[in-house]
Amino acid sequence: MNIISRRLEQKKILVADGSWGWQLTTRGLPVGRLGETWNLERPDAVLSVAQGYVDAGADIILTNSFQGSPFKLATCGLEERTEEVNRIAASLSRHAAGDRVLVIGSIGPTGEFMQPLGLIGEEQMVAAFTRQVIGLADGGVDAILVETMSDLGEAKAALRAARESFAGPVVCSMTFDRGPAGYATMMGVKPAQAAQDLEAAGADVVGSNCGSGIHNIIEVIALMAPVTDLPLWAKPNAGMPELVKGETVFRETPEEMASRFADLVQAGADIIGGCCGTTPDHIRALVAARDALVG
Repeated sequence: MNIISRRLEQKKILVADGSWGWQLTTRGLPVGRLGETWNLERPDAVLSVAQGYVDAGADIILTNSFQGSPFKLATCGLEERTEEVNRIAASLSRHAAGDRVLVIGSIGPTGEFMQPLGLIGEEQMVAAFTRQVIGLADGGVDAILVETMSDLGEAKAALRAARESFAGPVVCSMTFDRGPAGYATMMGVKPAQAAQDLEAAGADVVGSNCGSGIHNIIEVIALMAPVTDLPLWAKPNAGMPELVKGETVFRETPEEMASRFADLVQAGADIIGGCCGTTPDHIRALVAARDALVG
């Protein structure tokens, strides 16, 4: 039994943290700047994000490494420091979490297309993700999260890198939008297909994050639940993003999100947190909803 399963056995439902990029922006991160640069330049700000979620009662916090692949870091001259950037991201979250809260290393999309649509082959993609995994492992993470993926090939490459270079559990989460034909990623992957394929590839937890608010995530999780026995991960946005006077705004309040917590659990979710637009207040409300539900 892995460490996530053990915590689930103890608490029944786990609450993960909320947005990282959004929180760094409120601390002054310039728009368009990679938040991972602050692991080197503003570790105090990064640590404060992690500490905010620990103080809110989260059982799981992530790391400031979503864009920590060498492909992304190359855009700001940090490709050669990939392992260092990820190691620091993990160590900062580990410092905030102590031994009480799980730390899961975040790995997001590279922004590159794999062959045959793009130029990146599977081995090159796996090698890039491996550098990130090694850094996160050295920094002390308990698990790896492959998140916000739309391409199964890229998700499987990250999963393979984690499986080959890390001994702990791996969570795989994809992002789905609702269209005329139902829910699918931008690459056409359906929720049930994602759950089945990622389980077959060796994931320990599967699920969905970003893209939409909790109402939609409930429906996505309900599509995954019948086809897998793995724990299900769900991190919705604080509603759908709106552009107001040139700024992106998320309007779903902590109370509104928490009011659907039980519905998300009923749909099959085992680990629930927040994505874009969510704050420590959202996570605090989810913790209260969990405690009221399971006692």
